[in-house]
Amino acid sequence: MKTKIKELDEHLNNELKNSTNETSLDKLKTSFLTSKDSKLNKLLEEMKSYPKEQKKEIGQMINRFKFGVLEKLEKHRQELADKKYKHRLESEKIDISIQGLKQNRGQKHPLNLVINEIEDIFIELGYDLVNGNEFETDEFCFQKLNLPIGHPARDMQDTFYIDKNTVLRTHCTNMTARTLSKLAEDKTEFNNVAMISYGNVYRRDDDDATHSHQFMQMDGFLIGENISFANLKWTLEYMCKRLFNEKTTIRMRPSFFPFTEPSAEVDISCVACAGKGCNICKHSGFIEVLGAGMINKEVFALNGIDANKYQCLAFGIGIERIAMLKYGIKNIRDFYENDVRFLEQFKFFGN
Repeated sequence: MKTKIKELDEHLNNELKNSTNETSLDKLKTSFLTSKDSKLNKLLEEMKSYPKEQKKEIGQMINRFKFGVLEKLEKHRQELADKKYKHRLESEKIDISIQGLKQNRGQKHPLNLVINEIEDIFIELGYDLVNGNEFETDEFCFQKLNLPIGHPARDMQDTFYIDKNTVLRTHCTNMTARTLSKLAEDKTEFNNVAMISYGNVYRRDDDDATHSHQFMQMDGFLIGENISFANLKWTLEYMCKRLFNEKTTIRMRPSFFPFTEPSAEVDISCVACAGKGCNICKHSGFIEVLGAGMINKEVFALNGIDANKYQCLAFGIGIERIAMLKYGIKNIRDFYENDVRFLEQFKFFGN
C-alpha cells in the first residue's frame, strides 16, 4: 500500500507540471478525490482486504495522501493565479513618461476672493451676512438715509431709475435702512446688532480703467448702546491689516455723507511703497480705500430708532477697489471681460 500511494503521489506531481489552468486542476481533483472511481476511493476499497490490525496504519496513510493531494492542488492553484496576475501587471504596465491629459483647474474670481476674505473677517467679529435687493425703492435707497427728494447730494449718485419710485440701488447702504426700520418695527430691546451686505450697485458713469457703471460694494454697520468712533477706527484698521498686511496703517480724513455724521474717508498706507511716497499714491504715502462714519441722528429718526439711546458705526467698501490694490490690477474692466488668461493668474489664491 505504501508503494502504491508513493506511485500515485509521483503521478500527481507529473500531472501538476502539465496543468496550466483551473480546468485541468479541477479534473485532477475529480480524478484523485471526488469521483466514484477516484484514486482515493480505490485505495479505500483495497484497504478492506487488509487484516484488521493493519487497517489503522493504512487508513492514516490514505488520509495523509488525501490531504496531501488537496494541499498540492491548492498550492498549484495559487501559483497559477500569481502567474496570471504577474502577466497582467506586465501587459498592462503604464508608461509614466507619457504626458497625461491636461485637466483644467477651476478657480475663484478675484472679486469673490476679496468678498470671501472680508466675509471671513467680519463673521469672525460677530457680524451677520444678509442679502440685499438690487431693485430698491427710492424710500430705502435715499429717503430713509437722509437723502430726501430734491436733496443736492442725490446728483452725486447718478441713479438709474426703473420708474418714479424704483431704482437700481446706488449703494448697499439700502440694507442699513431696511435693517434699522425692521429693528424699530419689532419694538424689542436689542444691543450690538452687526450686519454686512454686499452685491452689485449701479451708477450712470463713463466706463474707463478705474470707473464702471456697475461695480460691487460691501456695506456694514454695528448698532448698540455704547458704540463710538473709536470702535469704528479699530474695526477698519483691523480689517485693513488682515486684507493687506500687519504693517498697514490707516488715516481717517473728515468727509461728508448724508447718512453719517461725523463722516470720514479712510486711507491706507500705500501698498506699493509702504507709505514712503510713489507715483501710485501721488507721493502722499496713502491711498483712499473706503468711506465710513457714525450713522446720522436724522437717519435714526427716519427709521424710528432712538438716537439718544443708540449709536451706530457704518462703512462702505468698494470690492473692485480693494481687489485692484491687493492684486496690482490696473484696469477695472479686467474683472468683467472674462479673459481666461487674466483669471488663471488667481488659480492659487484662496483655493
